[in-house]
Amino acid sequence: MLTDKGGFVLLLGGLTYLVGWLFGSDALYPVGIGMVVAVLAGLLWVRFLARPTYLARSLDGTSHIDGDDVRVDLAVDIDGLVPPGSIRVVETVAELGQHEVGLAHTRWRLRRRQFGGSYVFAQVARGRYGISPAVVTVEDAFALASRQTEFAVQGALLVYPRLVELDALFSDGGMHLASGRRLLIQRQSGFDFHSMREYEQGESLRRVHWPSTARRGKLMVKELEDAPREEALVLLDACASTVVGEGKDNTFELAVRAAGSLTRAQAARGRRVGLLLNDQARSYQAVHSLEGDWARAFELLAYAKADGLHPVAGLLTEGAGVASQVLHVTVVTSGLDARLADRLVQRTRGKRGTALVYIEGLSFSVSGASADRPPAIVHGQLTRLERAGVPVAVLRRGDDLAERLAFQPSTTQAASVG
Repeated sequence: MLTDKGGFVLLLGGLTYLVGWLFGSDALYPVGIGMVVAVLAGLLWVRFLARPTYLARSLDGTSHIDGDDVRVDLAVDIDGLVPPGSIRVVETVAELGQHEVGLAHTRWRLRRRQFGGSYVFAQVARGRYGISPAVVTVEDAFALASRQTEFAVQGALLVYPRLVELDALFSDGGMHLASGRRLLIQRQSGFDFHSMREYEQGESLRRVHWPSTARRGKLMVKELEDAPREEALVLLDACASTVVGEGKDNTFELAVRAAGSLTRAQAARGRRVGLLLNDQARSYQAVHSLEGDWARAFELLAYAKADGLHPVAGLLTEGAGVASQVLHVTVVTSGLDARLADRLVQRTRGKRGTALVYIEGLSFSVSGASADRPPAIVHGQLTRLERAGVPVAVLRRGDDLAERLAFQPSTTQAASVG
């Protein structure tokens, strides 16, 4: 199609020819015809002689962390012996806007010319950003005509949360019982039903499945397999109603960093740990090592959104799911209320490990301000939890996660509350 410049030149060429005909000026004929021919040549150039046939996109590095700059490299192949005058690529990235990049010639590839260019996202926040199909625009040397081609090379930019290394956790003090003893995390395992088979001589009769034996007329036993369960669980509250802050500077972003750091620290110790989100989908990922399992949990944290509809306390109800089966639960939330405090105290009284990371919303509600202590109601609940033996860590906007989540035997957790 014609560019604005091409349309003007075509119109000017036609007017020049018309003026020459009206005034009988033979000298204007070639000028008018030349401008018209130049426009037609430009159309032919971009239509048949310089055609984009391939587009590739690559992101620098293998993983991108919250706050990093991310460079996107583009490569376009142009088929034909005649090169384009200019080539541009326009991409639209969700939440990050539209980017237009002018490409430069890089090398020959058989009959094709390859053009390349790049653009940079500055300080990208955690999340998943979808990249729409790219539009490649080719122009002739005089920018009289252009051709747009859409390439359905869709993709996504995944930015992970920035975690911290934790050697000792604030909850390592364990749950103190009334006798002064300390309950430590131990491996919990069990047996799950796997299949049914015929009884073999010498086996214990305790494994006989009598209903199946009665139906089949011969002894049948239950085949069991060892099914170890997670020792610990990090429960990240993703209820939308608890989030305080603006944009990416909010309590949930800090909670994601805290939950990820705690999960990784548990896995680094060789413990079987689960990561559970109180989001709309109730997302869950077991982490048994820092290899494949952790990579999937890390991706879950990158995707995480605060779109939950129900309070996190519901996941701590007896029989509600994985949270009621593990030995130790650490809840990361910015929404502490009496119901959640009740659930945590009940777990502690039942001699099951429980810890709380409270994200103080007040420090996010006023720009640049940090509250000296939580509101009276929340402060009362925190004090109640610590008196019941629940380790508590309070995080505020701008806090050093490695320091606040670490075990500090020389100080009491109550100092972190008030």
